[in-house]
Amino acid sequence: MTTAEHAMGEVIPLPVTTPDTTAPATDHTDHGAPATLPDNTGGTPPIPPPAPTDTSDNDGDDDGVLEGRVLVDGPDIGRPDVAARRMDAERAQRRPIVAPWLRDRDEARTTVRWAIGYAGHVTGYHAARIPLYGLRLGLRSPRGLYRIAAGTAQWTFDMDARTLRAHVVDRKDHDAYLRLMGERNARVRGRLLVTGGGTVGIGLAAASVTAAGGLTQTAVMAALVAVLGWIGTPKDKRVLDTAVVSTKAPKLTSEIVVRALSALGIAEINKAVGKGGGGMTFPAPITRDGPGWRAEVDLPYGVTATDIMERRDRLASGLRRPMGCVWPEPAHHQHAGRLVLWVGDQDMNQVKPPTWPLAKTGATADLFKPIPFGTDQRGRVVTITLMYANKLIGAMPGAGKTFAIKPTLLAAGLDSTAECRVFELKGTGDLDFAEKFAHHYGSGPDDATIGACLESLREVYADLEKRAKTLARLPKDVRPENKVTPQLAANKSLGLHPLVFVVDECQELFSHDDHGAEAGGLATAIIKRGRALGVILMLATQRPDKDSLPTGISANVGTRFCLRVMGQLENDMILGTSMYKNGIRATTFTKQDRGIGYLAGESDEPQICRGYYIDGPAADRIAERARAARKLAGTLTGYAAGEDTTPTTDDGATLLDDLAAVFAPGEDKAHSQTLVDRLAELRPSAYGAWADLDGTGKAKQLAAALKPHGITTPQVWGQDETGKGRNLKGVHLDHVRAALDTTRHDTE
Repeated sequence: MTTAEHAMGEVIPLPVTTPDTTAPATDHTDHGAPATLPDNTGGTPPIPPPAPTDTSDNDGDDDGVLEGRVLVDGPDIGRPDVAARRMDAERAQRRPIVAPWLRDRDEARTTVRWAIGYAGHVTGYHAARIPLYGLRLGLRSPRGLYRIAAGTAQWTFDMDARTLRAHVVDRKDHDAYLRLMGERNARVRGRLLVTGGGTVGIGLAAASVTAAGGLTQTAVMAALVAVLGWIGTPKDKRVLDTAVVSTKAPKLTSEIVVRALSALGIAEINKAVGKGGGGMTFPAPITRDGPGWRAEVDLPYGVTATDIMERRDRLASGLRRPMGCVWPEPAHHQHAGRLVLWVGDQDMNQVKPPTWPLAKTGATADLFKPIPFGTDQRGRVVTITLMYANKLIGAMPGAGKTFAIKPTLLAAGLDSTAECRVFELKGTGDLDFAEKFAHHYGSGPDDATIGACLESLREVYADLEKRAKTLARLPKDVRPENKVTPQLAANKSLGLHPLVFVVDECQELFSHDDHGAEAGGLATAIIKRGRALGVILMLATQRPDKDSLPTGISANVGTRFCLRVMGQLENDMILGTSMYKNGIRATTFTKQDRGIGYLAGESDEPQICRGYYIDGPAADRIAERARAARKLAGTLTGYAAGEDTTPTTDDGATLLDDLAAVFAPGEDKAHSQTLVDRLAELRPSAYGAWADLDGTGKAKQLAAALKPHGITTPQVWGQDETGKGRNLKGVHLDHVRAALDTTRHDTE
């Protein structure tokens, strides 16, 4: 080693790999280290950067070779191509050109109606107080006149600059004082001319008014007093009283939203809003959306919208709003961390319910089209389609379950082509309006009504076979989708009209000791097969458990409406498995949220809905319209038409024929339960289910079957099954024969 080398230090040879000139040029520069070594001599050339180590070398000898770094994120090559920009534009959310409420006819009509009503109220309120406002302005007019006179004098004589001139006098600045006085005198001369001209004009106007008639003088004086009174009104007082007391909710801001989300106790949110965190972003401005505010929030990584929905009560506390005003939901077409938060101005249960759109005179329904069912938290109409989907309504007692049945049942009544079978197994008559148009109707939890409901289910199940065969025989071009269409339903000869079967308090049917198992099997089969054949099953229950609601039914119902329930099991039995886990919790509804629930199956995601409120008198009026329309169309049948809805035999015999046949020779009256037993012996296939009832049930069943024929079942004396004489409900043979004669006469 030379002396010069000792002076400069020892030179350490570094291994350098020769780059492959055949490989594509790729930047593998290690940005964490210098690209060249220090050149102490000024002559050492720069050392090229190390190439990446090839770990796939079979000999595995990589000693002395520097490892390189591979960039995972590729370099920005510039602007994206046209196709990429087009795809980005398609994914972007375009804000509507026309306001949504203007595009929706019902919402626009509601808004215009509100505006007219609001304007009318304000106008009437102030019109009634015109004398008070006139007196108030008259008392304040002298003050207004003084203000005008004082202001005119102050402006004419340049009183505003008096303080400045006084300041110059105090400083004894003669030159400035003379200059200010010259400017003031010139300004005052010009303003005196203006004021004088104005005074002359006012005088001429006063002379003209004096020369005019009394009506003109009165109008001018009133206007003058009004103007002077308005000018003389103090700043802390008003001329007009307040016609509407505003209860406007506070404006929703990003600061309020972040504060509320921070109070939920979610660790990732606390990290994001804490010191050094990335915070939360709002992809769109917070805007008014109906009667409330809408905010979209991109939650921190790992936090989903469901996490927020599960804590709705705590979110409402953080926003300092009633729970009925706060409705978080996911952005269905975005990622799971996008939260849509809607905060209403008023609690949903405090908003006045609107009128059902089909309640107006002349309105009809088409079950193949969406039916107005209720409104969401924004006041928008929520529709439900009855065809091709069975319905399940569940809630605890008093939550509004029966009222939720009314819109759909009345809509079925207003469709004159639909056949309705209604069984209200509570026995309170909540659905008695359906007697006016229903083919079958029954009310009560007794065995007779439950037996009639089961028999009706049997008929519907048997009708499925006929419908399926009829549909299969049709040409392919007539049944392109292999299901009942509006055109097929309108053809009466095919018998494919819509059939709506409603059972309220269905737990009484499915938990019945004798009929429950069969009824559950029939209902499950109808739900599975009837959808495409025009048969709709609508069930309502206040006890949604496995014993009262068979799993085969709850698992296959397409549309569900769950009002207030008490637990997770009931929630998921009605809405579907894991709904509670996903934040769809009807357990959060309170006693005041009557009629409000989650509607699942009608849209992609469950939605909050408040069913239309239809009271008893309104339901009766609508049912009368439905009855009149059916009479006109010739589709009023069964119970509503006074026909015998009990099953007929193969030879065409009716109940009246069979009843007349089972009377013993010389017997003019008999107990109802005795007659039912004889009927069951005569035709077991038709009346066998009646014989399985107890004595009271047999009497009720026979009474219900004879009611359409005008035959009553009074107390009659006779022997019971033990041979003892007793007074029991029974039938007179003369009444049966009279009804038979009437029926034959009508037929002829």
